[in-house]
Amino acid sequence: MPSPVEDRPGLLIRDSFRYSDSVVIIPPPLVQCLTCFDGQQTQFDLHAMLVEISGELQVGDLEDQLIDVLTRSGFLDDETFQTMKELREREFAEAPVREPSHAGSGYPENRDELHETMQHWMGGSLSPGVSAKTSAETSQAPSPTLLGIAAPHVSPGGGYESYRAAYRLLGPEYKDRTFVILGTSHYGAPERFGLTRKPYVTPWGESRTNVSLVDELTRRAPGAVATEDYCHAVEHSIEFQVLFLQSIFGPDIDVLPILCGSYAQSIYHGGKPESTENVNRFLGVLGEIAAREGDRLLWVLGIDMAHMGKRYGDKFEALANENDMLAVGGRDRQRMERMAAGDAVGFWELVQENRDDLKWCGSSPVYTFLKVMPNVRGSVERYEQWNIDPHSVVSFAGMSFT
Repeated sequence: MPSPVEDRPGLLIRDSFRYSDSVVIIPPPLVQCLTCFDGQQTQFDLHAMLVEISGELQVGDLEDQLIDVLTRSGFLDDETFQTMKELREREFAEAPVREPSHAGSGYPENRDELHETMQHWMGGSLSPGVSAKTSAETSQAPSPTLLGIAAPHVSPGGGYESYRAAYRLLGPEYKDRTFVILGTSHYGAPERFGLTRKPYVTPWGESRTNVSLVDELTRRAPGAVATEDYCHAVEHSIEFQVLFLQSIFGPDIDVLPILCGSYAQSIYHGGKPESTENVNRFLGVLGEIAAREGDRLLWVLGIDMAHMGKRYGDKFEALANENDMLAVGGRDRQRMERMAAGDAVGFWELVQENRDDLKWCGSSPVYTFLKVMPNVRGSVERYEQWNIDPHSVVSFAGMSFT
């Protein structure tokens, strides 16, 4: 990404998988040198480019420094990187719990500060173990037909009103459900599902993962599953949902966390996602679990929608609810209408248009949910567009399903 440090312009590089903790800023004149690190060109090519850029023949020190910085940072595909990767993945595999990855960045790490922040995000007094509903809402009869909600996974500071619109529907009658959290896997392999037996931990405390259901999915759909998937260690799409659920019900909640990889084969080459054998098997097993467990489950979709603007490769500058984003909003609503109708086929046909030029990163959890719960009907509680930076917009919504 472009460097956000005013007195240090250039290209900022970091590792979203967190195999490396390093952050490097490459000065503007050297950015083009990164093209030499493609596995095809040689150090001689790098030397020649540095000579051309600098106008100097003696560039050996600069050449060595650039290679050294990238190597030590773990940004080259070499032994240093492989050692970092193996260490991180082994640490996660051996850890007894899934530690919070975004406490202190996506939300406060201190419990008192978190409590105050959650009160603001949820629009009223809230303590772990206390329903998010207001007294006026709890005086009404509960909705026993609520099967699930969809909430954003964008930073809660930017999307808290849509989070609130979804989570305010969860009263104390749902506390003992197993919350099946279908989250977007931003880093996992396409056509794969990431599972973990580890309980998710937040500043509120430790949740419980429904290990028996994890084991059943692993046993019955092994080719589709990455068990103890390292992606859980760094992924926010499930962590934020656990945080909100614990804020409402207390830390001791029962969850089935499932990271859904993209259905890229279907988007780019046609056909339905279940045309891939492993996907078909997983959807079948999860659907059987849904039918068997019934109202012992409550479904939570951690999804964002469109990603538009320069950050996401578009040529235009995106402004929320203005110009090009008005048309994006109309297309978002078409997809939400298909979701609300429980129409998996119609929803996916819209996703496949132009190879999903809206870049909905929540499309695979949505399709998974609609396939395994074919009789649902939905309602849009709130829809938003948010400028994640001055030139780029993310859209998201809070939805309910009955």
